[in-house]
Amino acid sequence: MSNEVGNLQLVKKLNRISILNIIRKHNTISRQQLAKLTGLTPAAITGIVRDLVASGYVIEKGLGKSNGGRRPVKLQFNPDSGYVLGAEITRNSTTLGMVNLDAKPLILKQYNIDMTDPQQGLSRLADEVTKMIIESGIESKNILGMGVAYPGLVDISTRVVKRSPNLGKKWRDIPIENWLQEMTGIKIFVENNSNAAAMAEYCFGRGKETKNMAYINLGEGISAGIILNGMLAYGFRGYTGEIGHLVIDEDGPLCNCGNNGCLESLCAVPALVRKANNELSLYNQKDPLKAIWLEKGEVKIEDIMANANNVGSYAQKLIRQAGWYIGKAIAAIINVFNPEAIFIGGILAEAGNSLLDPLIESVQKHAFPELVREVRIELSSMRKDTGFYGACAIAIRALFEGGVDALLGV
Repeated sequence: MSNEVGNLQLVKKLNRISILNIIRKHNTISRQQLAKLTGLTPAAITGIVRDLVASGYVIEKGLGKSNGGRRPVKLQFNPDSGYVLGAEITRNSTTLGMVNLDAKPLILKQYNIDMTDPQQGLSRLADEVTKMIIESGIESKNILGMGVAYPGLVDISTRVVKRSPNLGKKWRDIPIENWLQEMTGIKIFVENNSNAAAMAEYCFGRGKETKNMAYINLGEGISAGIILNGMLAYGFRGYTGEIGHLVIDEDGPLCNCGNNGCLESLCAVPALVRKANNELSLYNQKDPLKAIWLEKGEVKIEDIMANANNVGSYAQKLIRQAGWYIGKAIAAIINVFNPEAIFIGGILAEAGNSLLDPLIESVQKHAFPELVREVRIELSSMRKDTGFYGACAIAIRALFEGGVDALLGV
């Protein structure tokens, strides 16, 4: 193939993806409007739309209003023309599901997958992906990709997972995209879980179209996804947002990263559960969480969250202290990035105002006054499944930015 022919084919593909994106962003649009918006000739628009309709990505939906001539045919994007899978990985639990191209879920399940060994854990995940596709009844040609939200450092230049303190010591230099693609035959897009969650909040949640924002993920780990001018902020290698490893108390407990007193070692889910189980044995007051500890011999995060809004309880005091510490880290984000909004998600967000009130109070005390006055701080509307929807959002965005031949070659 000559360079000239290759260039023409590339231009044609890019025109197709551009037209498809425009149709997708509008409720309905006509061929004439597409020609005005793009500057392409009516003949070119007609050919591209014909291909998109034939492939199922676009449907013709009735007639629009006439401006004196024939009534134009209205075009709409068909979100059921393709599907993506999404997975959010944590140490012992993985959320896996399938959505259409508007992120409407078809299937959403939780699996107890031990991810401490990457080869074994990812192999099990690949098996469940295969089973889910069969269960869905969707033809494999219509599965366009899979997003994976991962708790750790992903090198944006190599797409290799460099490290994950929360998953274990074996997670170093793991080519997760290549491994899963070989195992499943599906195009894989891996992203840090907080970056993915930020994208979900930006695309589908309360942060929709908030061009400068941060999402704070409070779960087994603590990290932030930051969006500046409508784009994820990655930094040099893609490691932006590791606020869980800000040192809050140098004399504090040992963190998985090797330092002492990191925010994560004080406030992440494992730290709070460990602290509660250590302290409740010495807690003499009558308390609902102490009663659970006496009955079962231990408490879990679900027990803490269930009692987090009991006024004056140990669980509420524990969550309020965590909120104060987390507020210090968020104040640093506000001082450095000057966001318009901060969204709080993850397991701890289920505590609601018991977490949010001291968090905001801490932010107001520690952030630069002129910056913090204009920031809105809210609980995420998506809560615990934000990482999963973020994984799906990452895959869908990559598709519509031309990352997969399944769309480029329609």
